[in-house]
Amino acid sequence: MEIHQLEILRELGALGSVKAVADTLMVTPSAVSQQLAILQRTVDVPLTRKEGRNLVLTEAGQVLADAGAAVVSALADARDAIGIYHGSAAGRVSLCGFHSAGQAVFAPLARILDGPEKPRIELSDEDVAQQDFPALTARYDLVLAHRMDHSPRWPTERVTVIPLAHEPLDVALPAGHRLAGQDTLSVQDVAAETWVTSHAGYSPADVLSAVAAVSSRELNIVHRINDYSTVAALVAAGGVVGLLPRYTAGPVLNPDIVLRPLSGISTRRRIDLLARPENLKRRSVLMVCQALEDIMAGLVKIS
Repeated sequence: MEIHQLEILRELGALGSVKAVADTLMVTPSAVSQQLAILQRTVDVPLTRKEGRNLVLTEAGQVLADAGAAVVSALADARDAIGIYHGSAAGRVSLCGFHSAGQAVFAPLARILDGPEKPRIELSDEDVAQQDFPALTARYDLVLAHRMDHSPRWPTERVTVIPLAHEPLDVALPAGHRLAGQDTLSVQDVAAETWVTSHAGYSPADVLSAVAAVSSRELNIVHRINDYSTVAALVAAGGVVGLLPRYTAGPVLNPDIVLRPLSGISTRRRIDLLARPENLKRRSVLMVCQALEDIMAGLVKIS
């Protein structure tokens, strides 16, 4: 049983297919399958099973994958103890984030980390449903993720969670809208409006589902768009209202839009950093985490 075989098993549990594991580890699918077969021969119980076209872990496979993750983290601790793994602050750090967070924090982060002895960041945006964020930690050192308060918690037995913000989604109205003069809006105020919202599985759509449930009526949703800049433009043009995040929507707002809190239902989403535990042993990664915490604290303060 080799460390790299345990790492492959771990990635299979996170990603759900041999091809995805091969792409992440930059090897061929046949190499992944070969190492899984070698690992399987060392134990007496099945580690994987077919589920449709995907190869998934059995309960025993997941136990072994979790044990392998603990071994990887222990090795990182050992390297840290002798001053090797902690390494240089100028190390490479890959970070992905959902679109609205990227619009708000990527540019400030690049400015803060522009200089000698600073981490070299590689930024990507990933537009995924909430339940798919943890799997991205197989591909990136850090993952900016969001989830609604009522949604399932992150799998903390597999990823470390660093909270950044607890952000409300506010009703976005054209500045001349009849409700724009109110300080706070109720579900009854907005249930009859014409809406632009996200696709199912994303935060705005979750909030609107709650609006529909509380108001006991089917909402008039005419546009399904995930990009907040497009949502803001449509709201500003008139004819629809939407939902925009209070802290991170700054880059897409304009004078033709006002944001108003929505009372009576939960509208808050948690913005968190997700990471594999061993990645947080690196000085460069910790510096990026601190910079992101500072940026998000600043956004919350000025909102």
